[in-house]
Amino acid sequence: MILDLDIGNTLSKWRLKDAESSEIRSRGAVWTREEWRPGADIPDLDVVEAVRISSVARAAVLDDTVALLRRQVRHVYVARSTPEALGVVNGYEEPGRLGVDRWMGALAGYQLAGGCCAVDCGSAITIDFVLPGGVHLGGFIIPGLRLMKESLKLGTRNVAIDPESEADALLEPGRRTVDAVNHGIYMAAVSAINRIYSEVCDQQGVALPMLLTGGDARVVSRGVQVPHAVWPDMVYGGLEASYPLTFAERAGKMSGAPRVPEPVSLEKIRAGLAFSMLL
Repeated sequence: MILDLDIGNTLSKWRLKDAESSEIRSRGAVWTREEWRPGADIPDLDVVEAVRISSVARAAVLDDTVALLRRQVRHVYVARSTPEALGVVNGYEEPGRLGVDRWMGALAGYQLAGGCCAVDCGSAITIDFVLPGGVHLGGFIIPGLRLMKESLKLGTRNVAIDPESEADALLEPGRRTVDAVNHGIYMAAVSAINRIYSEVCDQQGVALPMLLTGGDARVVSRGVQVPHAVWPDMVYGGLEASYPLTFAERAGKMSGAPRVPEPVSLEKIRAGLAFSMLL
């Protein structure tokens, strides 16, 4: 079995993948911690022959995790942000300072779509652009839905936005404080994503496919105006592409990869952008 770990600052996700069939056998998530408990937090390591890790947690957390895993697993692969990989040139002035989860998302998106806008809707919302040809432009970071809510300190942090809510309802004025907060932060998030996408596509003269991932991707997706696809395993896709271990991975297949959305024309993007600037 292959254990994939996506360690975030607050939440860590894992999945167990069959090394022969490439099927996903199980998956889960726990709060990021200093010390993992195999068999409780993650699967029993006795069945694991390789581990792939993407981590944005503190260095000490990653070091302790790797030390634990290497005592029990033969192969441990730790993803790093590099100046170039898999045909993508890192757009950061200091490539190693790009969050590795963003780098994995950019690599996965490029392998799938050959140029994309990769949006990760987690604690922070990150928006990265990779042009056809593999130039990573860098990106944008804005507070995520939960972080924005917590910053208001209005006692509404534990009332989440219903992921089944229709976008039209979320964009109406709230008639309770909790609704006013939820609708306001939702409007701020989706408006920022829509505007950033249009501005960058206009500047670069290219309409890019958009791919969404992260815990809030489903609800954010409802307010995104351009064609897009939700890919929960996009960071894992970057790990698969960077460290292919199964026959399917070596053939270029990434688990759970969606159909690439056909973007609207650049002319339509520019027309929408021009109209919004007149309002």
